[in-house]
Amino acid sequence: MQQELTGKEGFQFVPRYLWFLISTFSMVILLGNWFDLRLIKIVGIVANAGTFIFAFTFFLSTLITEVYGYKYARLAIWWGFLFNIIVLIYGQLVIHLPSPSYHPHNAMFDILLQANNRAIIGGLLSYFASETLNSFTMAKLKLELKGRFIGARFIVSTIMASSVDSALFGVIAFYNSMDNHSLISLIFGMLFIKFIFDILLLPLFIYLAKRLKEIEAIDIYDKKTRFTLFSLDTDYSRTANRFVKEIN
Repeated sequence: MQQELTGKEGFQFVPRYLWFLISTFSMVILLGNWFDLRLIKIVGIVANAGTFIFAFTFFLSTLITEVYGYKYARLAIWWGFLFNIIVLIYGQLVIHLPSPSYHPHNAMFDILLQANNRAIIGGLLSYFASETLNSFTMAKLKLELKGRFIGARFIVSTIMASSVDSALFGVIAFYNSMDNHSLISLIFGMLFIKFIFDILLLPLFIYLAKRLKEIEAIDIYDKKTRFTLFSLDTDYSRTANRFVKEIN
């Protein structure tokens, strides 16, 4: 459903795909956290299964930042946080509900869910830090480089965010559950996979960013944005949109 958004100075636009992107972002975050506890090994590289999914969240948040601005990426981050909290609370409720004696697998499920709670908490903390850094870096580089070098900006922002995410999540979710050497290998394995995904997704990112800007007639520059995470403000002035002349 399209919705008209109004900002300062009467700036209005009807985004066709913004809410789809935000919803998809939140769903991907949930999926990534659910599979975070499962470790995998491919051609000698150890990582967790959630890494393959979570790498896509940087793609989505960077795309939202590039087209619609940091404020909407921040909104997506808060939506993802809300749904993860709901899952965490519901998981705690489920494992404390009484279980029928004839079902032998409930105890195994409860153990898995309890272990996954640590991964979800680690994922939430690393998610907040890395996604905010990703969108902040992308928005700032867009201003500094005047919208040029979109591919380089994507790589720089996502690699910085991936490094923070892999380190924080690895330590919070797996510290003391494996030896330090294995933990370091896991962190670098997660980072390597995210880097490969960034490279593979780069052509798609550039194409979608350009197409969305044309379709939506929106290309936001965060010139006067307060880069704080603790705000839900999504107002932009007319001068923030490079396509304002076409809109008028």
